[in-house]
Amino acid sequence: MRIGLIGAGAVARAFARKAIDAGHSVVFSNRRGGEGLDALVSEFGPQSSAGTPDQAVANDVVLLATPWPKVEGALRSLPTWRGQILIDPTNAFKDGTVASGLADFQGGSSSEYVASLAPGARVVKAMNTLFMTNFAQNPAAENMRRVLFISGDDPKAQNLVADLFESFGFAPILLGTLAQGGRIQAVGGPIAGHDFFLPWPAPRSFPLISGITGTEP
Repeated sequence: MRIGLIGAGAVARAFARKAIDAGHSVVFSNRRGGEGLDALVSEFGPQSSAGTPDQAVANDVVLLATPWPKVEGALRSLPTWRGQILIDPTNAFKDGTVASGLADFQGGSSSEYVASLAPGARVVKAMNTLFMTNFAQNPAAENMRRVLFISGDDPKAQNLVADLFESFGFAPILLGTLAQGGRIQAVGGPIAGHDFFLPWPAPRSFPLISGITGTEP
C-alpha cells in the first residue's frame, strides 16, 4: 500500500518507519513541494518519496501529520477529496502545546471537526491516545500486543485502517463512530495517554472500555 503523509515531522516519521517495515511505501509532503526532504527520503530508503500535499492526498490512504494549529490551513488548501481515507492522529491543543488547553467543540469531537474540513474524505481517528515514544516501540511483547484504538463513521474504512495497523504489529480495537469513539479517544477521555496491551489474537471490538486492562508487558 502507498500512503500519503501530510507533513514530515515526528508523527509522520514514526508512522513511516512502521509502514515501511511492514512492506508499505510512503510519500512525505510539505508546502514547498518536497523541497528540503531529500535527507529524510534518503534516511527512509527507496520505499519513501517526497512531494506536495496534493500528491500525498492522491493516494487511497492519507495520514494527517500536522500540529493542531496547522490542521485547518493544511486541509483547506487541498483538492477535493474523493473517498480517500484520512487517518487523524491529532490532539486538539489550541496552540499545539498541552499548556494552551483544548479547543472547545461544543460537545462534538475534534475528528468530527476534521471531517468537516475534508468533505469527501473518510476520516478515521487513530494513534492519538499513544505517546509517539510508545508508538515507535515494538508493539509485540511475548504473547501481548500494544492496543491501537480506531474510530470512524465508515465501517470499511475502519477495517482497512485496522488491517493496516495490524500489519504494523498492533492490536487494533474499534470504538465506533467519530462522535462516540472519537470523544473516548480525545485528550481528557478515559483512554488518552494510557498504554494498553492485550493477549494476541484479540477481538477488534470492545463495547465496554472498562473491560480493557492497562498492562505493561
